[in-house]
Amino acid sequence: MGELPPQVQNMIAQLQTTQQQLQMVVSQKLQLENALREIEEAIKEVEKASEDTPIYKTVGTVLVKTKKDEVLKELNEKKETIEVRIRALSRQEEKLKERLQELQNKVKSMLSGVQAG
Repeated sequence: MGELPPQVQNMIAQLQTTQQQLQMVVSQKLQLENALREIEEAIKEVEKASEDTPIYKTVGTVLVKTKKDEVLKELNEKKETIEVRIRALSRQEEKLKERLQELQNKVKSMLSGVQAG
């Protein structure tokens, strides 16, 4: 079999680019899901603490004593932000999967046309 037509080569390049984008989105989503689990665990632990239990948070490289309600507010805000980002990445992941499927189908049909011709 000879050289692939430029149109097929271009479609294959698009396919590879889309696969890389999908891998990147999935990786980012996994990182955020891990961060979300850590925050949810931290929220549980802080909620279990009594009001007189000292709670510390890191500010740069220093631990600072803080109030329970302030920490919970911060953690819940972070949680909401991460949830929004995860939802956005999930939508992006679905669109990329659809695009990937389209491209795979086009490449297959083009290749079968090249082989027949």
